[in-house]
Amino acid sequence: MRNILIVVDMQKDFVTGALASAEAQAILPEVKAKISEYDRAGKEIIFTRDTHGEDYMQTNEGKHLPVPHCIKGTDGWQICSELTDGVTSEYKTVDKPTFGFLGWKDVLASETADGSDLDIEMIGVCTDICVVSNALILKALYPEATVRVDAGCCAGVTPEAHAAALATMRSCQVDIIDK
Repeated sequence: MRNILIVVDMQKDFVTGALASAEAQAILPEVKAKISEYDRAGKEIIFTRDTHGEDYMQTNEGKHLPVPHCIKGTDGWQICSELTDGVTSEYKTVDKPTFGFLGWKDVLASETADGSDLDIEMIGVCTDICVVSNALILKALYPEATVRVDAGCCAGVTPEAHAAALATMRSCQVDIIDK
């Protein structure tokens, strides 16, 4: 069984930059602790990065959310350094141009078609946008994988949106850790 932690979009722009929130800042210690737990155990860690180009404002997302953020190569695009500092295991970084990443099959390379060899835990931001999108994509790609989301290591656009996303994922057989 492969144990994989996917850290979704814990980038400067979502924590302290253009789309910062108190909720994202509040989960930093728990996210760091979860990463350290996986690192100490030698388990796989994958960071995703929301990745946009200079043309962001002309994109569909830019028209709906007119706040330039996570522009490739900028400081705000970077993973929060406090989350990667001290990680001794090799980790992967996946740049995704939209909410849900469609290349998980290439990244995870499951040994079974149904994902029964995968135990995936997800944490990060935004629960109601990128976390839920990727959790549901992973469940669709790998119906027999364990896909789990630690609610205490996630933050949504609002607390209400966070709760609604957790309810949606729970309905779709994503396991929710809700301490």
